[in-house]
Amino acid sequence: MPEILEILKYLLPSLVVFITTWYLVRKYFESERSRQKQQQILNNQNMITPLRLQAYERIIIFLERIAPESLIMRVNKSGYTCQHLQTEMLDTIRSEFEHNLSQQIYVSHAAWEMVKAARATTIQLINNTAGKVQKESPSINLSKAILESLVESEKEPCADALRMIKKEIGQLFE
Repeated sequence: MPEILEILKYLLPSLVVFITTWYLVRKYFESERSRQKQQQILNNQNMITPLRLQAYERIIIFLERIAPESLIMRVNKSGYTCQHLQTEMLDTIRSEFEHNLSQQIYVSHAAWEMVKAARATTIQLINNTAGKVQKESPSINLSKAILESLVESEKEPCADALRMIKKEIGQLFE
């Protein structure tokens, strides 16, 4: 019995030191893993934020470029018929959209849906207005009709999407 007490006299303090050390080392490694994870998240954000800003810039440029008044000024050439202008505007919208399709991974789903809605509304405006003019008449007739439709509706097809994109950009820096 005295031998067991003698062994316990050395074993118990050693056991307490071991458990304390094990607990502290475990806490240290958990803390270190957490710090590394936070550092990785911060590094990812530092890398992704510029990409997101670039995506927002490209979407804003896309929306500005497909705005009917901008589109007319860029695409319309002398000698075009209304049908030719309509085709060129639709092709330009399609091409611009396809060029910026990958930007959707950097913006919210709601913002991307607004961009698609702006595109669809612009296409619808062009097609509806083109249906009201003679296809072989000079392109200036379609241009005037589209601009008149915009004035009558008092709502720019891309305005809501632009507002939403700008709001999301603001939220990045809050």
